[in-house]
Amino acid sequence: MSDESHSHDRHITPRKLFYLTLGSVGVVYGDIGTSPLYAFREALKPIAHDGITRFEIISLISLMLWALTIIVTLKYVLLLLRADNEGEGGTLSLLALLMKTANGHTALLLTLGMAGAALFLGDAMITPALSVLSAVEGVKLMAPSLSAYIVPISAAILVVLFVFQSHGTGVMARFFGPITALWFIVMAIAGISHISDDYGILAAFNPYYAVSFLLHEGFFGIIVLGAVFLTVTGAEALYADLGHFGRRPIQWAWFALVFPSLALNYLGQGALVLGNPQAMSEPFYLMFPKWALPFAVILATAATIIASQAVITGAFSLVRQGINLGFLPRMEILFTSETNTGQIFLPTVNTVLFLGVMFLVITFQTSEALATAYGISVTGAMVVTTIMTFEFVRTRWNWSASIATIVLLPLLVLELIFLGANLLKIHDGGYIPILIATAFIVVMWTWRRGTALLMEKTRHTDIPLPSFVSSIERKSDHSPAHVPGTAIFLTSDPESAPAALLHNLKHNHVLHDRNVILTIRTVNKPRVANSERYKVEQVSERFSRVELLFGFMETQNVSQALAALRKTGLKFDIMTTSFYLGRRKLVPDAKSGMPYWQDRLYIALANAAANPSDYFRLPANRVVELGSHVII
Repeated sequence: MSDESHSHDRHITPRKLFYLTLGSVGVVYGDIGTSPLYAFREALKPIAHDGITRFEIISLISLMLWALTIIVTLKYVLLLLRADNEGEGGTLSLLALLMKTANGHTALLLTLGMAGAALFLGDAMITPALSVLSAVEGVKLMAPSLSAYIVPISAAILVVLFVFQSHGTGVMARFFGPITALWFIVMAIAGISHISDDYGILAAFNPYYAVSFLLHEGFFGIIVLGAVFLTVTGAEALYADLGHFGRRPIQWAWFALVFPSLALNYLGQGALVLGNPQAMSEPFYLMFPKWALPFAVILATAATIIASQAVITGAFSLVRQGINLGFLPRMEILFTSETNTGQIFLPTVNTVLFLGVMFLVITFQTSEALATAYGISVTGAMVVTTIMTFEFVRTRWNWSASIATIVLLPLLVLELIFLGANLLKIHDGGYIPILIATAFIVVMWTWRRGTALLMEKTRHTDIPLPSFVSSIERKSDHSPAHVPGTAIFLTSDPESAPAALLHNLKHNHVLHDRNVILTIRTVNKPRVANSERYKVEQVSERFSRVELLFGFMETQNVSQALAALRKTGLKFDIMTTSFYLGRRKLVPDAKSGMPYWQDRLYIALANAAANPSDYFRLPANRVVELGSHVII
């Protein structure tokens, strides 16, 4: 972890640590906290056809406990939470950090980053559908006649959840931690109350049962592993939400509440089935007495809504990082809190996620059917993170390749086995996350490749800025008229004269008293200090070059940054300043670098991108757009 993050963790007060820990329970652990609803039930099914033995039940619980210990505790809680980018975590945050020391591995790292991000977005679609369905299915135990209404009730809950996104989660977020903490406490109590059904379940702590099961079951053992992995779904959120809470609160929450509650609940489910094999149909809900079942269903539904909210918020944050790092086109970003810049709402992403979630609910209709599709996106994302972590510990922590291999190879092998187990379920719905992830990867790859080609094409026709300035400032009969005020020309290439500047001279024949060539860059760190925000270079008396630097977690508010820039002596009044943007009309050409279908996709993405004046927070009444045609 960075020195700044360590310092922040050291100076945190006990009171603040408690509230951050409680908050992390709701946001970070919501997803993994809903796994007991379906994980053990699904793990039992592959071996239930010819009766389940005592050894098999204990072995399944043993596999679950050791999956939580090795993958969540060792990899995420103890190792990855220290692999931060100035306090921020997540696949794209890690990618941004590694790009600083890519050493020729740029293409591989970019591919891994896109794959990890795409798999996380696929997870963001499946989690709300599976979690809410699994919670609402408890209704059929209270009133079997309501079974036909499980899908409509789930769909209604999800509609409300996605509609509510635009209003922000600030008010609800205050209750996320306490409600989810109550959920974990109730799960722990339910588990403890049933361990006495058969104390033999405590043998599951012995890894002998987990290893022996895999060695003896063969192919069925691999199939079972696919369901066992549902135990650790949501582990990626520990790393992705690092910047929101910090390392210590997330670790405290895991060791003090989450891990013990999960372990006790799985032990209780195992003991219940040992004592009453008929309970294997719904082991989680059958742990509760009938009088407590309505409370359990309501609390489970609340917990799954919170888990869904957390993963949706994570998707918003990930997409914003993707936009700033150049993986996705600009999108409208709305802020739902005046004080917390992390609370954002992306209408486009919300709509895509909503349509995807509703499609999954209507298509699969049960959590049992959907669970088969779940593991691939999660295991894939974990494998990607482990590979990137190998590069991280070598380049940032200076581990030798042999030490990094000894530590991470066993973990990678275990995750690849889990991934292989889940890939066996492709025909049962496992193709869904693969299709979703592939679609997102194609979009990101097309946008990045198309943008690079577009810059390369325009660079051939660009005029170097110094030679343009020297020629335009020579006195001649054809010199443009000079007008008062400041013109700011946004460009991605500060070395060349912007197309908007050339078009303005060509059509309007005027030159402002002050002309600023403005470039906006995203750096490979979360935030940039105000003292490092800008670089100013005076090209001539009338022309200056300004580079504004933003972190990938920041809002690129150009108006605000320029206001601070006036303190450096760059004098301009916003009311006498015009912002000139170049708007390109893109024309596809199959012989121009990308296949025709990819050209069309890139053009569609470019046309759907948010208006630059909105995205960069420019004053709407001071913006002038000048167009041009470009063949790609």
